[in-house]
Amino acid sequence: MTGEPTSTGRGRMENVWEYPRPPALQPVTRPVRIVFGGRIIAATEQAWRVLETSHPPVYYLPPDAFTGCTLEPAPGRSLCEWKGVARYWTIAAGAHRAERAAWSYPDPTPAFEPLRDHLAVYAGMMDQCFVGDEAVTPQPGGFYGGWVTSDLVGPFKGAPGTMGW
Repeated sequence: MTGEPTSTGRGRMENVWEYPRPPALQPVTRPVRIVFGGRIIAATEQAWRVLETSHPPVYYLPPDAFTGCTLEPAPGRSLCEWKGVARYWTIAAGAHRAERAAWSYPDPTPAFEPLRDHLAVYAGMMDQCFVGDEAVTPQPGGFYGGWVTSDLVGPFKGAPGTMGW
């Protein structure tokens, strides 16, 4: 299930309708960083991305990337048929808080073992998220956590009328 790294963001377009189902897991070849409360709260060159049909990629950062904030366990769980049971996290940076802004898989399915304890973050709840030097756009809707970059072709699941896709 783990694919080769790609060079997206450097001239190659990806159509999310060509992403596989079940999803693929790929290491990210560009730095990833997250800004919240006016400061960089996470940065890494060791991220993973999950590619699933009709969705922009979801980026997962290792826990040690989160040095500029506090991660607090948040209530609730959810189940992904591919990755397993997710737990949620509140992100706090100074006086700023984003409730249930991140999620992780403490015991992922074998195919997604590299994601163990890595965190994905809802870009729309942060000041900005970056892949390389590009600021991402949050996936439409409030349910999914994909990050839209300029090298993606949609339409993307999450916009009104797409929940049945």
